[in-house]
Order: sequence, then C-alpha cells, then structure tokens
Amino acid sequence: MIKYNRDKRSPRPKNAIVSKVMSANKSKNTKPELLLRKALWAEGIKGYRIHSKLLPGKPDIAFISKKVALFINGCFWHRCPYCNYQLPKNNTAFWQNKFEKNVERDNKKITALKEIGWTTITIWECELQKNHKEQILKVQRALNKS
Repeated sequence: MIKYNRDKRSPRPKNAIVSKVMSANKSKNTKPELLLRKALWAEGIKGYRIHSKLLPGKPDIAFISKKVALFINGCFWHRCPYCNYQLPKNNTAFWQNKFEKNVERDNKKITALKEIGWTTITIWECELQKNHKEQILKVQRALNKS
C-alpha cells in the first residue's frame, strides 16, 4: 500500500495510484501559472502580485494599479469550455459535485472583483499551450485599457 497524505473529505479511492496522482496536484504556482509569468516577464510586463490575499478570490496574478486580475485555470479541474473533459469513471457523483463547486467558486470570484471595478481575465491551460503569445496580447490589451 502506498503511503501519502490524502484529503479525508473525498471518498475512498478504488485505485491508490490514481488517488496519489490526483492528490499531488497543486493549487498555486502550477505549470501554466509559471509559464504565463515567465512569458509576461519576457515581454517586460512586470509589477504584478501573485495570489494577493487582499483581493477577493486571491487571483493568480493581479496588476493592482491597473485593477486587472488574471485567473489561470487548469482545464480538468475548472471544466474548460474548450476541452470538454469527461467525468472520472469512479465516484462520479463526488466528482460532479466537486467540479460544479469549482465552477461556482470561480464565477463568484470574478463577480466579486467586477463589483469593485476590476477587469478579470480567465486564461485556460489549453490556450496557453496552443498560443501563449495570444494570451500575453490579451493581458496587454487589458492593461492598456485601464
């Protein structure tokens, strides 16, 4: 049996290896976040804060002076509208509920920021992989509008 720290809120997994892999996913400083931050720096776009606790929803990247917040979402966990991932085959009800709550939480974060005058941009993992330069242009346009 594999020993690791498992979130006790989730149902008992049928496959310990799959569970270990799922448990190892990070919420901060993910590969897509690091890719975007590296690309922003390469384009000379600096002056942002990461995971600011001062803002609703702790955006992944926030340009405080411009009031622009970026959320870099993983396609699987946040239910990307482009990728159309299927639900896991085991514990389907649990996963359906979890994903619905993730999407609901994402929408609440965006709404809370918009209510206080912020521009929000959601960048999907797949969009970064396909064309990260287009995502940089999105950010530049938002910063120039502010």
